[in-house]
Amino acid sequence: SRAHSSVPPQPVPPLLQTLQRYLTALEPLLPPDELQHTRKIVQKFGCPGGLGEKLQRELIKRAKHSHNWISDWWVQWAYLECRQPLAVHSNPAISLPNRDFTDWRGQLVFASKLIAGVLDFKAQVDSGKLALEYMRGQPLCMELFPQLFSSCRIPGPKHDHVVHYGRPRRGPAHITVVRNYQFFQLDVYNSDGTPLTESQIHAQLLRIRSQSWKTDKQPMGILTSEHRHTWGQAYTRLLRDKINKESVRLIEKSIFTLCLDSPVMRISDEKYSSRMAAQILHGGGTFSNSGNRWFDKTLQFVVGEDGSWGLLYEHATAEGPPISTLLDHVLEYCKKPDRVRAPLIPLPMPKKLYFYINSEIKWDLEMAKQNLDILINDLDIKCFNFQHFGKEFVKQLKLSPNSFIQVAIQLAYYRVHSEVCAACDIASLRMFRGGRTDYIRSPTNQMLSFIRAFDDDAVSREAKVQLLREAVDAYSILTEQSLMGQGIDRHLLGLKLQAIEEGLSLPRIFMDTAYGLATHWKLRTGQVPTNTDSVMCFGPLAPDGYAVCYNPQQDHVHFSVTAFNCCEETNAEKLALTLERSLRDLQDHPQVKLLVS
Repeated sequence: SRAHSSVPPQPVPPLLQTLQRYLTALEPLLPPDELQHTRKIVQKFGCPGGLGEKLQRELIKRAKHSHNWISDWWVQWAYLECRQPLAVHSNPAISLPNRDFTDWRGQLVFASKLIAGVLDFKAQVDSGKLALEYMRGQPLCMELFPQLFSSCRIPGPKHDHVVHYGRPRRGPAHITVVRNYQFFQLDVYNSDGTPLTESQIHAQLLRIRSQSWKTDKQPMGILTSEHRHTWGQAYTRLLRDKINKESVRLIEKSIFTLCLDSPVMRISDEKYSSRMAAQILHGGGTFSNSGNRWFDKTLQFVVGEDGSWGLLYEHATAEGPPISTLLDHVLEYCKKPDRVRAPLIPLPMPKKLYFYINSEIKWDLEMAKQNLDILINDLDIKCFNFQHFGKEFVKQLKLSPNSFIQVAIQLAYYRVHSEVCAACDIASLRMFRGGRTDYIRSPTNQMLSFIRAFDDDAVSREAKVQLLREAVDAYSILTEQSLMGQGIDRHLLGLKLQAIEEGLSLPRIFMDTAYGLATHWKLRTGQVPTNTDSVMCFGPLAPDGYAVCYNPQQDHVHFSVTAFNCCEETNAEKLALTLERSLRDLQDHPQVKLLVS
């Protein structure tokens, strides 16, 4: 298809370039003696005729004979082999601005429109009419779009896998709707293949509502929030029964899932956005809406009764940018009035999915409930809207807003912890065929120099602003390198996995404590590339770390900060407040003010 042909293959970066950049990246993180030790190991690895060269040759060969030399490995290593629960740890959540409804009637009207909007987007994807996207004048890879629909992750004992049931024609024709822990198969196409109209969908959602009153139903979805190995075993037990197997398959095959959440307790306005982000992320607990999720599903839309809504996606299959494109389409669709007259054809009743629960599965559920509630209570989450400035102000300084915010995040971390730490930001590799992501890593040397100088009264104001500029620009250069496929993290991972594939003992460069430190991401960050006031959030990558997501708009920035309560050193609220303070301090700096005026 044209989407493939116009996009070049992802390059394998030159070995010595990556090793040199790796050493540079270690400088702000390591004391000189340890750095010297690592330098020797890296030089040996990269010397002529050495192990590095041999592995590099294999990677170049791999690149010639594969669609993309790293993406499959990356998905396998970063997601499918990872055994932590998908809830909180992996699946990103996006909560969107409240709609103007406050009860179940409005909930169902909006949900109907939302479903119709997603199906409208899917029709564009299936017919090949989706506009080719560009970044910096380069066409982007569009391969992920068809995979968003009718796909699902399947748990396994050693690693998971993903199933794709979607076909442009004759693919699954239903979505899954969940309400009060009860799952329904809702067919969303008429017999002639046209999608149901909004009013038809609405009539069907009313029928689902009348069939799903609160009961003592077991929250089957909570099983999917469990540790992957545990869920893999429970999954095998669950599917031994024919009824269960049929129900689970229908969920897995469905185009996407819609979760109709029950009301949650009213809460103060300042805590509301944190609460909503948490609701989308994990459902609020086993006594709240966590049973209305199937965390393995690639796409789940959540609609509350109070006007709140959002979506949750599974990371092995979906990435931020395609999700943003989908969301922008749905938001535009929601602005249009519903003009289509509903055909007067009687529709079949939506089908309730049944589960047969024996004592073993009952026990699996009890354990899953306990573990999820422990995880939820461990998650410390703080969302805030920074209203003093946005992208506009940073652009007036002739600096990149993303790089500026990254410097502020590191400054805040340093102010709280008196040190810098390995941080990763995500760069999309969609300029390349089958490309996924690479990291943009910080801190840089320039960032560390700036951070140390900023709170030091001995340094002149002029010097501070100069250091700020250098820090921001250095980060912009790293961003550029990663976007062009010249980042270091996926390349190092590729070299490591190539050695494992060849059955070699792990090269010393990867056994070195420096590599462990450099890949212990205490700061996981992510920018939400949408044009709306959405808040993204996910849990930290490291038990003693944070995740910081941000969405810069013209004159404000939405932030979410998460940490784990079980770690004494980290505190999401403290980092959030310090981040807000740090951004204000950067804005209020006299030299910065001069630049803007």
